[in-house]
Order: sequence, then structure tokens, then C-alpha cells
Amino acid sequence: MNFALGYKPLLGDLNTMDSLEKQLICPICLEMFTKPVVILPCQHNLCRKCANDVFQASNPLWQSRGSASMSTGGRFRCPSCRHEVVLDRHGVYGLQRNLLVENIIDIYKQESTRPIHTKSEQHLLCEEHEEEKINIYCLSCETPTCSMCKVFGAHKGCEVAPLQNIYKRQKTELSDGIAMLVAGNDRVQAMISQLEEICRTIEDNGRRQKQHLCEKFDSLYAILEEKKKELVLCISREQDEKLGHVRSLIRQHGDHLEGASKLVETAIQSMEEPQMAVFLQSAKELIKK
Repeated sequence: MNFALGYKPLLGDLNTMDSLEKQLICPICLEMFTKPVVILPCQHNLCRKCANDVFQASNPLWQSRGSASMSTGGRFRCPSCRHEVVLDRHGVYGLQRNLLVENIIDIYKQESTRPIHTKSEQHLLCEEHEEEKINIYCLSCETPTCSMCKVFGAHKGCEVAPLQNIYKRQKTELSDGIAMLVAGNDRVQAMISQLEEICRTIEDNGRRQKQHLCEKFDSLYAILEEKKKELVLCISREQDEKLGHVRSLIRQHGDHLEGASKLVETAIQSMEEPQMAVFLQSAKELIKK
């Protein structure tokens, strides 16, 4: 369905009022702020009802006190800048009202009632049926259309509904979806913060365990080093004792060998003695030795 705007824009005050209206749109309900308007610590504004809806969605376990719309404290994040808003025991009713914005809304509404600025003249017109306003919504084709298209045109056999009803319903659905997304983002951010804290805890535990392990091994190294010194000293003492004993035996056997060698030389010399009487005088003593 093709359609065009059926009015000529008024560039002066109309553009100014349009720009002002954009500044007065609540980021949650996408409508002009509904009084009372509350200002957050980050200086962004919300309808108090929308602020409460966001808070309730972000804190589903918080119970109400006094009435279903009064929160008992807690926190949520600004849908515009993600700044964390901490509430006291009064909940969103403890947030300061932005009277300046409320006064501007009143002035805007007064000015917008003048014919030159009213948006009632701004109607989308059907391109297939000239001068026919887009005033119904085709549920079958999911598109806005005009009454003539329903009666004679492409949407003759389709199911339709008043445009205003579908507009309100889909705007409510979109507003609810925004609130759910904002609340979901808050929960994901909270989960990320918890996981980051778990990471820091794991790192701290790991450092402590490594330090404890190194200290234990250093202690074991010291004990082993001391035991090694004791064993090396014990082996050295035993080695010296055995070497002393063996060397003593070597000296004894050396002395014995030297005496035996001298005895052999003496016996050989005695064997060379030609006179029997002289030989017999020394032979008996040599044999005894």
C-alpha cells in the first residue's frame, strides 16, 4: 500500500514544536512524558510509571509495600545511558520530580492546541484513492490502508481493524518489549559483574595456591638438602675409615714383603756357600725364618 502525506509542512513554528516534542518523548513508552516526570542521577528523565515498570522488571523478586506500584528500594539502569540508579526505601517515589520538564509539557500542550500547530491536520492519504485518509489497518496484510481499499480495492476480502486500536496495541507491545529488553540487559550486566568477580576470585585463589605450593616445595628442598649433606658426610667418614684400614693393610703387607725379599736374598747367598760346615751353621736359622 503506497500512501503520502496530505498536508504541506509549516516550516516555522511547526518545525520548532516538532523538535521540542522529540525532546519530551519518554524512551520507555515512546510517548510524551506523563506527569509526574522523574529525573535520574544521570540527568535523564522518565515517566515515574515507566521508571517503576523498568525497576519492577529488573527486580522481579522485590516485594511491594503499600501498593503494587511502590517499590521498596533496589537498583536499575537508565535505559538511555546504562548508568546504574540506586533507589532508597521509597523506591521510584524517592526520585526527584523534574518540574521544569513538567512545565514545558504544559506549555507545549497549550501551544499545540492552536490550529496552526495541531497535528490533527497531518493525515496520511491513500495514493490509490485520492483524498482518502489512511484510517484502518489490514490485519491480513499487516499494513495501514483506507476505507475505499477495504470496500472496493486490494483489501476487499481482508480482516481490518481501526487504525487507532492497532496503533495503541502495537505501541504498548513495543513499550513492553523495550522494558523487557532493558530489564534483560540489567540482568545480563549483573551476571557479567558476578562472572568477573568469580574470575577475580579464581585468580586470587590460584595465586595463593601457587604460593603455598612453592613454599611447601621450598621447605622440602631445604629438608632434602640438609639430609643430603648428612648422608654425604656419613659416606665421607665411612670412606675415610675404610681407606685408612686398607692402607694400613697395604703398609703391613709391604713391610712383610720387604722382609721376605731380604730373607730370599740371604737364603740365596747361603745356598752359594761352598763349605758345608759354614752352610749348616746358617741354614737352620734361615729355614726357621
